[in-house]
Amino acid sequence: MGYREDLLKIYELLNGYFGDLHWWPADSPFEVMVGAILTQNTAWANVEKAISALKERKLLSPDALLQIDEEILAGIIRPSGYYHVKAKRLKSLVRFIFDEYSGSIDTMCNEDMSVLREKLLNVRGVGPETADSIILYACQKPVFISDAYTQRILQRHRIITGDADGAKIRTLFMTHLPNNASLFNQFHALLVNTGKSFCRKTPKCDFCPLRFLMREYGAK
Repeated sequence: MGYREDLLKIYELLNGYFGDLHWWPADSPFEVMVGAILTQNTAWANVEKAISALKERKLLSPDALLQIDEEILAGIIRPSGYYHVKAKRLKSLVRFIFDEYSGSIDTMCNEDMSVLREKLLNVRGVGPETADSIILYACQKPVFISDAYTQRILQRHRIITGDADGAKIRTLFMTHLPNNASLFNQFHALLVNTGKSFCRKTPKCDFCPLRFLMREYGAK
């Protein structure tokens, strides 16, 4: 099979197993952006605690985060880990939103996707995965998020080689699948769930929904 058929087969198997995962859990696009920063190097359960703390203090808006003292912000988001670093990154993100888009999330999300991505990658603490998470989940633009889970799953099923980096994986999905934000949203969520539940460093292949695909490809 070709790349398109391989990827669609993976999607079919995982979607049949997990169903619609309704990612990203948030009440607003800006909350998604904040979550994309807070989720760096931590579990989502910790992010939820930090998000809840921000909500309780009515701080989930660009205006509020721009005005709050950075040290106070760090204390509020402490459950997310690396809270001093993440407070700086959140401040950088909101300054970017004001400098480039006068504080308007709608204006930001209406930006051309490639232009927006290039600008985001110049924001302190925003790497490719975070930028693509913001573009896909907050702005609902069709970009695929390449992460460690996706790399591991594709390598184990011999769809990519060990030297394939995030950019190559991202291009693989965006070249061979329809550029559809809903598809990329669900596909990424499915791969993350598979990585967390089955395709771990020590894999649980006997129970994985992709076990039939492993037999087909003879993966080990």
